[in-house]
Formats: sequence, structure tokens, C-alpha cells
Amino acid sequence: MSSRTIRGAVLERTGAERPYARSRPLTVTELQLDGPGPGEVLVRIEAAGVCHSDLSVVNGSRIRPLPMLLGHEAAGRIEELGPDVPGLAVGQRVVMAFLPRCGECAACRTNGKMPCTPGSAANNAGTLLGGGIRLARNGEPVLHHLGVSAFATHSVVNYRSLVAVEDDVPPAVAALLGCAVLTGGGAVMNAVRPGPEDDVAVVGLGGVGMAALLAARAAGVRRVIGVDALPEKLKRALELGADAVYFPEEAAAEGIRAALTVEAAGHPRAFETAVNLTAPGGTTVTVGLPAPDQRSEITPLTLTAEARTIIGSYLGSAVPSRDIPVYADLWRQGKLPVEELVSSEVALEDINEAMDTLADGQAIRQVIHFE
Repeated sequence: MSSRTIRGAVLERTGAERPYARSRPLTVTELQLDGPGPGEVLVRIEAAGVCHSDLSVVNGSRIRPLPMLLGHEAAGRIEELGPDVPGLAVGQRVVMAFLPRCGECAACRTNGKMPCTPGSAANNAGTLLGGGIRLARNGEPVLHHLGVSAFATHSVVNYRSLVAVEDDVPPAVAALLGCAVLTGGGAVMNAVRPGPEDDVAVVGLGGVGMAALLAARAAGVRRVIGVDALPEKLKRALELGADAVYFPEEAAAEGIRAALTVEAAGHPRAFETAVNLTAPGGTTVTVGLPAPDQRSEITPLTLTAEARTIIGSYLGSAVPSRDIPVYADLWRQGKLPVEELVSSEVALEDINEAMDTLADGQAIRQVIHFE
């Protein structure tokens, strides 16, 4: 396999002191990228979103082996196919999904409820599906982030991490389909599927939470409610179609209850808020990823007495090859304005500053454009 020199953002250490603009845990550097092996594809990255799942590795909430080239929410153009790659062609625009699905394990047979077992193992190990490592720096291996490693000019991924979309889907929109929309949209459209008489509340209005809000609006529910601690995010939720917005304490004081409540903040207090805002007979869907040692308190009696349900939904219970075309079509129809989730564009060289902005809760979705 021939190799090429690329430029990318490598995480050197976790748990660095804030601000990251000063401690600079991410280094933008040149790397060597091997060409695609069997079942693999070389993609030229067009756009990549900066997501909380990236920040969780930077701040140490999610421990990953290092050094690692970060970035998992992206879109690009296929430049080269390895052997044995079905259904894809050079030149196609593709969405990169951060959890490949082998299609053969017991978890894949749950129709999205469970994450692929080999895919999860590869993600935890920092390899591609199948165990390959295609990145190196000065002769030493650099690990892959969630099978994608999109904070770079190019990436080699397993074809099962890719879903082709039509050229009319812009790169930034296509990128967000691969994580924010799959996760937030799936919490609404896969995990529960609310009806036209249902209210939906979303707790945590970052990229995933706002995507859940847009999906609930597209699903035609009765009322969409946004809940967040930051006033600027509440204002933006109203602009994106929320019928009402509240600070968490306001929602509790006013007795707000919804048939479906989505927790998208990845914080134990947000989970408690979401459970408390769920109506009798209703469902709480949690898609946030708090640190492993964080704990929440709920009242089990309430779950029983009110016939409540709590669902954990990883990646929005998604099957990317099934769901991404659906979301792309909703975008095409004007029902899912994904571009409205982009709060700013940033340069790859400013990735540490972008992590500070995200950690401060000041972004919905920052997007890096490579063209």
C-alpha cells in the first residue's frame, strides 16, 4: 500500500488544564497515511464537526489509547478504494459514521438497539474495523478515533463506516448527519417515535439536543420544549422551532411534563431533570455520555407508580445505512434544516480553541472546512 503525507490534529495527552488554547493537548502536525487495504476506503475530508465526544477524550471523561488522531463527525469525497469494497465509487460524497456495523454479530441483529460488538471493540482499541492501523508519525503508530479520525485532510476508513449521499447535500450538512443528527434524531425517531398528540422535551441544547429538537419538529408532534441552563441556547431553540423553552429550575417549578423527554447533555443533573420532566406513562431517552464515575438519583417508586420507561440510546439506536438517507431526504424536503445547527466555522489550526468554546457551552456545532 502506498502512503501519503497528511495534516491532522493529534491528541497527545488527556486531562490537560484549561484553557486548552494554552495547554494545547492537540497538535496539528504532519502524519503518514497508508493507502486503503481490503474493505477500506481513502476519503478526502471536506468538513468535520467538533463534538462533545471529541471533548470527552480531551478532558479524560472517555479514556482512549494515545496518541490518537481525533474527529469522528465528517463528510468527504472518496479518492481510492481498496479491494473488496461493495457499493461505493471514487468521487462519491460520503458521510462518515463513527460506529461501523459488521452486519453479522448478534448486536447488529438488534436493528440498531445495540452497537456492533466488533465495531465497539475496534473503537475502544483505536483501530479500524478488522484491527488495522493506517496512521503513523515519525515511524510510530497513531491511533484512529472511532474508526474515522476526521480532523485531518484525508482518512482511511472501513467501508462499513461510510454511507454515500447525493451531491446536493453540502459537506457541512452531510458531516452532521453522521453524529449529531443520527444521535439526536434517532432518540426521537428510532427509540420512541412520538405521535401527533405528544409533547417532546429536550434537555441539553448542544448539537445533539438541537438535532433532537429539529427531528421532533419534523415528526409533527404537538409541542416541542427546550430545556437548558444557558439563555443563548434557549433563544436559539425558539428560533429553530421550539414552542417553549425553560431553564431547568423553571421547568420544574411550572410542572412541565412531556410524553417523551430526551436527555442530550451527558450530565447526571441533566438526566435527573429529564426523568423528572417525563409525564406518567411517558419515556425518558438518554443519549448523553457522562463520565463513568458520575451518578444520578431517581425515585424508583415514581417509575413504577407512573408506569414510566427509561431508554438508553447509543448513537440514536441508529443503523446509519438505513437512517442517513432518511435524514438527507428530510433535509431535502426542508423539514430538517441541519445547516441551522452550525454555530461557527473554525480552522483546523484552532482546534484547541474550539475545544474551549465547546467546554464553555458556547457552541451548538463548530465545523472545520477543509476546502
